[in-house]
Amino acid sequence: MSVKNQFSKYANEYNNFNIIQQLAAKALVRDIKGYPKNILEIGCGSGQVFKYITWDIEKYHAVDFSASMCELHPRAKNVTISCYDFDSPEFFSFLDGKKFDTVLSSSAMQWSKDIDKLIGKISKTTNEINAVLFTSNTFKTIQKVTETKSPILSLEEIKAAFSNHFKCDFEVHNYNLEFNNKKELFDYIKNSGVSGGSASLDFKTAKKLYKEYKLNYLEFEVIFVKTISKL
Repeated sequence: MSVKNQFSKYANEYNNFNIIQQLAAKALVRDIKGYPKNILEIGCGSGQVFKYITWDIEKYHAVDFSASMCELHPRAKNVTISCYDFDSPEFFSFLDGKKFDTVLSSSAMQWSKDIDKLIGKISKTTNEINAVLFTSNTFKTIQKVTETKSPILSLEEIKAAFSNHFKCDFEVHNYNLEFNNKKELFDYIKNSGVSGGSASLDFKTAKKLYKEYKLNYLEFEVIFVKTISKL
């Protein structure tokens, strides 16, 4: 199943399973300075970032590649919601000639197929990016047990891509999310949107994971990125 289809399939359940994503979104908004008025959000999902914004804004451009997620995003006169894959030529065309006070992204850009190109395109529209991304160390024990590679970007890849275009502040945080039993834990993996590849495991590998995964928690690593200036 593609990432896009996975997010769309579980769109209605997503808000019940994205605990870490909500914490990240809240922290991201809390650290924004200067009350920007014209904002682009990349990977808006169902609106977890927008819901935490408390100041007056003039224009909010929300972009996500899942139409099902876009349907769940809050509506307002000053909100424009567009369905784009942020790696696509269509999205890059959307960016042409536009300027934003800041570009926000929470728990989304780690899925980029060419994050260096993406940030390069965004850098032409703004002097400021505030983003939080999951890294490939998320679900690292699952990857070890199943001998699989994370589908999302590594910490090093993320830092390098941003640093090619901006001087940045980086903060890395690790979280453990505990569960009462294995069923709850595996339901979370399936529905959370950060599958670490485990949502598409074949039956034999999934059975091995269920048997051999001994932890009562899931591991997450996130990096907070705040650009300081362009290079």
